[in-house]
Amino acid sequence: MSSFLSLFSEPSYREVLLQGLILTVWLTLFSWVLAVVLGLLLAMIRVSGNAACEKLVAAYVSYQQNVPMLVHILLWYFGVSNVLPLFMQNSLGFFGSEFIYPAIAIGLCMAAYYSEDLRSGLRAIPPGQHEASRSLGLSYFQSMRKVIIPQALRICAPPVVNHTVLLFKNTSLAMAVGAAELTYAVRDIENQTFLTFPAYLIATLFYLAVSLALMGLGSFVAHRTRIQAR
Repeated sequence: MSSFLSLFSEPSYREVLLQGLILTVWLTLFSWVLAVVLGLLLAMIRVSGNAACEKLVAAYVSYQQNVPMLVHILLWYFGVSNVLPLFMQNSLGFFGSEFIYPAIAIGLCMAAYYSEDLRSGLRAIPPGQHEASRSLGLSYFQSMRKVIIPQALRICAPPVVNHTVLLFKNTSLAMAVGAAELTYAVRDIENQTFLTFPAYLIATLFYLAVSLALMGLGSFVAHRTRIQAR
């Protein structure tokens, strides 16, 4: 216990841990927003009835789901970054390529999972809902935004929460390209202090606490937005 507390008593270690926590939070938020927005767009295209677009989205989903997350991160950081125009490389490097490329890779990969969750929710809505909204003069995207998607989100809330927890935990893979998130910070402290168990216990407790909090929040939201049977 004393060795565990000693990691918090040293100001330099507290600063490293705090910076790692902050970067983990920002990495999670950036990736989550990208994944949800893109996943929703992919799901809407997947149920649009356009065969060509549906096949393209299906191919994208299959690619993202069958390649390990770490490979996606390495591909973006070492591969895609080198084929971008020089001005884009410099711009991304200025804002922190160790953060941006992993965030994009995680977001694009998790978008495939969210799209399948949302597609299952969209397909659970009765066809009459689509027909009624279109008969009122709403366009396809208007009926989706105002009528269909709000109902679908209630249905697919549990798998979306599960994949949000998965996204959060996968941010630790960004340490492979030098992103100083929590796992990277803990490893750095362990290398300096040789306090292996206390250092990694900190990371374990943090990931466990946040994951349980996300699942609890998802359960609360799902309960409050549940469609009551009549």
